[in-house]
Amino acid sequence: MTETLQALAAHARETFGDAIVGERMAHGELTLDVQRASLLKVCKRLRDDNLLRFDQLIDVCGVDYLSYRAESPEGARPGPRFAAVYHLLSVSRNQRLRLRVMLDDDLPMVDSLVDLWPAANWFEREAFDLFGIVFEGHPDLRRILTDYGFIGHPFRKDFPLSGHVEMRYDPVQQRVVYQPVSIEPRVLVPRVIREEGFGDRKP
Repeated sequence: MTETLQALAAHARETFGDAIVGERMAHGELTLDVQRASLLKVCKRLRDDNLLRFDQLIDVCGVDYLSYRAESPEGARPGPRFAAVYHLLSVSRNQRLRLRVMLDDDLPMVDSLVDLWPAANWFEREAFDLFGIVFEGHPDLRRILTDYGFIGHPFRKDFPLSGHVEMRYDPVQQRVVYQPVSIEPRVLVPRVIREEGFGDRKP
């Protein structure tokens, strides 16, 4: 498998040139870092090239590297905060490939892949809903998991666990209303209770 992935990485480097800005092989999987501006061109070639044939888009997800800690002594990870990650499958060649595109911190935006793989539709809506990643050219980019009146993007690392607002039914107004969160934030510390001499008993 490693030789196959190495051959795939070499072919990708030769085919896409500067559009590939990095690669990583780990746990039997290959990840290619792609320039944001080149994503559409790269994906179209990955789908249509007879030597590649990645005809299925398995998943699209967002990543927030805000609190990510690198293994280096410096601590915080350098570079952009957000990324969009694409998982591709070539059925005919029995190969998988992961693409990662780093995005701007202030307005994470990347081209939509719905025209190449229609399966990207709901995946991109989910990443928009949960991470706030904007997929330019998406035909219907709106929330898919949270309510339309929801404030913020709950999978971002700086989103509060209790959220910003809560929703309830008001019997007086006979409708659903939004109000500030009434839950007080608290830190739960698990309490461990052990019997004396636990584990020392003889049968």
